[in-house]
Amino acid sequence: MKFTVSIQVALPRERVVQLVADPAHFPKWLRGLVEHEPISGAHGEVGTKSRVVIQTGQQKVEAVETITRREPADLSQLPTETVVQYDRELTVQGMCSVVRDRFTEAGPDQTLWESESEYRFSGLMMRLVGLVMPGAFRKQTEQYMQDFKAFAEQGTDVRDTA
Repeated sequence: MKFTVSIQVALPRERVVQLVADPAHFPKWLRGLVEHEPISGAHGEVGTKSRVVIQTGQQKVEAVETITRREPADLSQLPTETVVQYDRELTVQGMCSVVRDRFTEAGPDQTLWESESEYRFSGLMMRLVGLVMPGAFRKQTEQYMQDFKAFAEQGTDVRDTA
């Protein structure tokens, strides 16, 4: 299953990318995040693996996130025409998710964030979930992006609205 979601954020691209990539800010906009800790490598670098725990309702889901692409590596002083690419792979029992994020300048102090997600299901139960509820995955991605926009533009912390 594949889908692409996009959102425009009223901040310069350099600032948006810094906020998205900084683990200190994750709990402020990643609804349900319990833990995000590197297992190997330095956070944000290609090849880094992190343990991620997210609370969804009464269930805690644990995954391993691997950063597969981050271009350019230096996120400061980005030329206007540069498209920032930040890709990750999340593996959880019965499912693998590949996320390809692209950040482009959409105007003065405007950033377009496009997020392409691909889900592959391996277990029978997860395959059924993917067939019966494909919209739930897209809806969750849209919620994360809306939460990020609110955090980045107005300082809204999802922990205060829960």
